[in-house]
Amino acid sequence: MDIQLFIPCYIDQLYPQTGFNTVKILEKAGCTVHYNPKQTCCGQPAFNSGYWKETASLAEKFLTDFNPDMPIVSPSGSCSSFIIHHYQKVLADRPDLLERHAQMKNTIYELTDFLVNVLKVDNLGARFPHKVTFHDSCSALREYGIKDEPRILLSHVEGLELVEMEESETCCGFGGTFAVKNNAISTAMVEKKVLNALTTQVDYIISTEASCLLNINSYCTKNKLPIKGIHIADILASGL
Repeated sequence: MDIQLFIPCYIDQLYPQTGFNTVKILEKAGCTVHYNPKQTCCGQPAFNSGYWKETASLAEKFLTDFNPDMPIVSPSGSCSSFIIHHYQKVLADRPDLLERHAQMKNTIYELTDFLVNVLKVDNLGARFPHKVTFHDSCSALREYGIKDEPRILLSHVEGLELVEMEESETCCGFGGTFAVKNNAISTAMVEKKVLNALTTQVDYIISTEASCLLNINSYCTKNKLPIKGIHIADILASGL
């Protein structure tokens, strides 16, 4: 199957290896991956900060950079759900773009959803001999709607032991500018998230979202904690 790959800002700038691992996974699953190097941000950071005019420009660019007739796959439920559910708001006065968005929104998939529900692939032959727990990102869980898919894929990773932590569905405290404007609250939230993970005595906290992992890893590094956040794509590509 031919697919288009959308790599979010956080992965492009901070976790590029996750992007390469996403390509590896999709090719392992039998896809021919097409990547448009002109692609940029989906516009979510600007939207969340109130810059809707700037978001509209980025939305227009996204709709131009991608083909609505080919699946678009991204290693982020947050960015995928933003494109699907919020572009209508910033493009309300652009009927031409709204029509293109209506065509495209049903072809946009988060990585684990695409693997499990479209390709019907649950075992990629990965190997990761570690004890892990899983953090359900707010956007991926509540807006995009994935929960079982990452766990199904992880259950087939050789050597991996998944231990569920308490409050796995609770926010990690990032939320982009929220962490800047409400630093004390954000820090308290990520502290609780990491402490719940530490209680399970695992080596890694897995998520589908690089933005969550940025916050989690920053807290762990600053406090020299023996645990690390890792993207699910990096797990699924292990040993391939």
